[in-house]
Amino acid sequence: MVDVDTALREITRGALEIIPLDELKKKLESGRQLTIKLGMDPTAPDIHLGHTVILNKLRTFQDLGHKVVLLIGDFTASVGDPSGKNATRPQLSAEQIAINAQTYAEQAFKVLDKDKTEIKYNSQWLNELGATGVIKLASKLTVARMLEREDFTKRYQQGQPIAIHEFLYPLFQGYDSVALKADVELGGSDQKFNLLMGRELQKDAGMEPQCVLMMPLLVGLDGVKKMSKSANNYIGVHDSPSDMFGKIMSLSDEMMWNYYDLLSFKSVDQIEELKQKCSSNQMNPRDAKIELGREIVERYHGQEKADEAVNGFINQFAKGAMPEDIEEVTLSAMPFANLLKEAKLCASTSEAMRMFKQNAVKLDGKVITDSKLELGSGQYIVSVGKRRFAKITIQ
Repeated sequence: MVDVDTALREITRGALEIIPLDELKKKLESGRQLTIKLGMDPTAPDIHLGHTVILNKLRTFQDLGHKVVLLIGDFTASVGDPSGKNATRPQLSAEQIAINAQTYAEQAFKVLDKDKTEIKYNSQWLNELGATGVIKLASKLTVARMLEREDFTKRYQQGQPIAIHEFLYPLFQGYDSVALKADVELGGSDQKFNLLMGRELQKDAGMEPQCVLMMPLLVGLDGVKKMSKSANNYIGVHDSPSDMFGKIMSLSDEMMWNYYDLLSFKSVDQIEELKQKCSSNQMNPRDAKIELGREIVERYHGQEKADEAVNGFINQFAKGAMPEDIEEVTLSAMPFANLLKEAKLCASTSEAMRMFKQNAVKLDGKVITDSKLELGSGQYIVSVGKRRFAKITIQ
């Protein structure tokens, strides 16, 4: 294993909060192999790069020689994590949970070393609790303490229902840490209450409490909201190599460094060197972005596909070539901003308005700044930025 200071530098990189940092340092200084836990509820079949932020940190611990446990919450998925939600989650069937769990594991291994990863399912011990065990577990926390949670407080104040089983979720997650004897648990910034519950239940069980490491939520392609499919600002793990690379190249130079910190496997020193080269004009930020895009595409699609995506981008955009497979759309006449949204060139009319202000909208190769312009009947090539094209027929 590497020295503690170097390990801490890699572990803390990009982290939002570590509770408590001094305890984590002591655990590392002990020289023993730590058990690092990440729980994932298989509530949906696919993941995007926002989900992989924590997987990347898990890989960091793995590379440092620690034991990584990927906990599939097949039991807790049937309860539904209430974190950050303003309504009770729908409960999934056992069949859907099993299908999603298999998909999650397959996608996780695009980041994690499969041979060094332990897969556990929390139904193994939570099913065995029984009614007596659940009641005993529920006695560990008061309703008043549970209502300290921000999401529960908001729902209670707004008169929105909170089901009793939702109160059990943090206790089940905490009990997972007891069962696994976790030294460190990873989670998103919206998971703080649940993560700290593991510390409390471990103390109650006479165990050394786990440390908690929280990662920030990755900002999506719009530069405003967190990455999510519902906001249509995501980069999917299953996106094609060209789409994945193109989306990364659409990032602003400032956002690129945030993606480097949270998604790249380059060391802190390597990233700092890239930053210095770009800031001193020794390197074009675009080239640093290409490095990032190549790394991420190669991780999910392999080196050959990554090379093809890079070369395709350079030929198509850097050399001014038009894409060969432009999507064709037929629409009625409408203001140009609405047209961009309907053609799926922009996620919303507000994004379209920003594109107009940035002179990023072109009609048949010419910059358009009038967001209210309505096109007459005919066929047009419309582009937004350097990677979004559509052949639009106006009826």
